[in-house]
This record gives sequence, C-alpha cells and structure tokens, in this order.
Amino acid sequence: MSKKLKIDGIDKIIIKRLVNDARTPILSIAREVGISGAAIHQRLRKLDDSDLIDGYKMVLNPKALGYTTTAFVGVFLESASLYSSAIKRLKDIPEVVESHYTTGNYAIFIKIMCKNNQDLMHLLNKDIQNIKGVSRTETFISLDQQIDRQIKI
Repeated sequence: MSKKLKIDGIDKIIIKRLVNDARTPILSIAREVGISGAAIHQRLRKLDDSDLIDGYKMVLNPKALGYTTTAFVGVFLESASLYSSAIKRLKDIPEVVESHYTTGNYAIFIKIMCKNNQDLMHLLNKDIQNIKGVSRTETFISLDQQIDRQIKI
C-alpha cells in the first residue's frame, strides 16, 4: 500500500458484509449503514485503489469436484539455486494450489488437492520427485480442515 489507509466504521461494515458474502447487494449494505448505493461504490473504489482488496473470486468446493485428499508437502532441494526452476515446474502441476518459500527444513512448502491417496502417491512419485533438484519430499495428509477464514479487520 502506497499511502496510509484509513478505514472507518462504514468501510468495516462494507468489508465484513462482502467478505462474508460477496453477492450481498450494494443497496442492502447502503440501507444498513444509511448512505446511498453510489457512496458505497465510491468507498469500494477507494478500498480497491488502496490495494486492501486483493481481488474478487468465486470459491469452488474441491470435494464437489471429486478432490477428497488435501496434502501439504515439504520439498527439499539439492541447492537453493534450483528454487526458481522447481517453482516453474510446480506451476505446471494443476493439483498444486499453493506454494510457499519458507524458513526451516523445506525450501518449498506446497498444498496439493488430489482425487484420492493413490493420485497423491502418483503425483509425488512421478511428477514432484522427478523435478530436477528435488532431493526428497515430506508429505502431510490433512484429515479435516477446521478453520478457513480471512484476516479480521
């Protein structure tokens, strides 16, 4: 953010309503806070311009698409200089949905969505561990996700 962003109570209400349900009608929010729909749009434009809002997206339910296995994989690299090329290859694997450059034992920590454990095993053995520079991986299968939220304002 280039300049200090000031968020007032009305901005907080707008953000909370839209984070909770992005399809909330602007006029419904306007009635709630007692200002016009145009004023809500103007405030949203200001929040957009401030870089507070990172984007708008539809969130799919992976289980409805048959992706029942979620795993986190720590990737060990032979050399830190291979990081960029490893990331480039990981981007080509659609099941890799997140990637983080971390401190600690792993050079890269990724989140994977797979149809089942057999698909996960195939992905690890045939795709990820065959990336040049990957020396080994450590995999954690998620049994259940209890928390999924955005940062609170």
